[in-house]
Amino acid sequence: MISFKPVILAGGSGTRLWPLSRTQRPKQFLKLIDEKNSLFQQTLIRLNGLEMASPQIICNEEHRFLVNQQTKEIGYENATILLEPFGRNTAPAIAVAALDALKKGEDPLLLVLAADHFIADTPSFHNAIANAIHLAEKDYLVTFGIKPTSPHTGYGYIKRGVELNGSHFIESFKEKPSYETACSYVNSGDYYWNSGMFMFRASVFINELRKYAPDILQNCSHAVNNSEVDESFLRIDRNSFSRNPSLSVDYAVMEHTSIGVVVSMDAGWSDVGSWSALWQLGEKNESGNCSDSDVISIDCKNNFVKTDSTLVATIGVEDLVVVCTKDAVLITQKNKDQDVKLVVDQLKSQDREEFRQYPLNYRRWGSHERLDRGSRFQVNRITINKDSVISKQFHKHRAEHWVVVSGKAEVILDEVLKIYEANESIYIPPGCVHTIRNIGDYPLEIIEIQSGDYLGEDDIIRIDTGAKL
Repeated sequence: MISFKPVILAGGSGTRLWPLSRTQRPKQFLKLIDEKNSLFQQTLIRLNGLEMASPQIICNEEHRFLVNQQTKEIGYENATILLEPFGRNTAPAIAVAALDALKKGEDPLLLVLAADHFIADTPSFHNAIANAIHLAEKDYLVTFGIKPTSPHTGYGYIKRGVELNGSHFIESFKEKPSYETACSYVNSGDYYWNSGMFMFRASVFINELRKYAPDILQNCSHAVNNSEVDESFLRIDRNSFSRNPSLSVDYAVMEHTSIGVVVSMDAGWSDVGSWSALWQLGEKNESGNCSDSDVISIDCKNNFVKTDSTLVATIGVEDLVVVCTKDAVLITQKNKDQDVKLVVDQLKSQDREEFRQYPLNYRRWGSHERLDRGSRFQVNRITINKDSVISKQFHKHRAEHWVVVSGKAEVILDEVLKIYEANESIYIPPGCVHTIRNIGDYPLEIIEIQSGDYLGEDDIIRIDTGAKL
């Protein structure tokens, strides 16, 4: 018997882990702890073995291809993917999930999870879910409180109230405290870290939303009723959704409701909110260094060093975070890593692409990675998935030269079709209408060299206007 429906909130921007995390490739889609699976994938895998319906995933439109690919990689072919036109925090996101379920004639228990958390102890996590199910079935709004292991000042806190069947009513929510206040919370034994995870029946949540945030309910109802199906995605109506305030579910509902309950969870939880948090979670050597394989450290202690692009060497340094990507390097003391957001703010104010983009970007048909660029050239690695095709297009200002690295390609140049395989090349002059399809059994790998006086993305003129990026 199905006992609940997971709702995975995957719409965060994850800028606290810049430069690896960007707005177009936030931390939930990165393999930060597990070399095989991203935090988002781990969130889904952690549910294996439980009786549940197919997950419902809520993400930003620009992350839809990442979500689609990563769900399929781990076998979640039937997940429903709801696309937010832009982020409006957790209250509107959860509202559209609940309303979509009710619109389908269902009224499930919803298990709401963030896509970017880490949980070390899966059995304890499952036990907490079982405790929450009993309460949610009795029409309580349940949140999961994490037993604090330290006076952490970066988390919100929940004060527990009257006992209820081994759990507790919520007495109050507390903002991120000072260190002294956090110590008093932990020493009292009456406080939990606020995990941002919930369980409740869809209709019960909607009823409470109607009481305490009726504007959000009205806007989200219109947004769901006017949503459109786009292949495997459900696009939430932009105009209706835009009227929502940016409000967390805590502020909108949980701080006001009289039926809020907190269930204790002691499962090795972390919100992976900083590079120092990753150092704490990571495997360290005898000197306390946590680093990738392509790092050489000499006379160093307690450093976190991560690279995805080149060899990094450190000598005689302690308590540092060093993160090297293909287009940026971060160096900071571990106790200053919360100030990464100040760097991101500067990048955003200067409209630098390092704020938004990572060199590797995903498309409906595969992926596109920038390898090098200069004043009149750019080199890209293009991967086209099996049976996928790039839209018919041409460029006014640039020429392209493709070299097939592996796979089998069907290429059309100005209505002339030809098959290309590994080690063969294709020249595409400006103005040539072209498209390429993967007709092999494996991903098609191509190196693309662009040359010309203008190489911007807006120099892509698509012929079939219905084609998708």
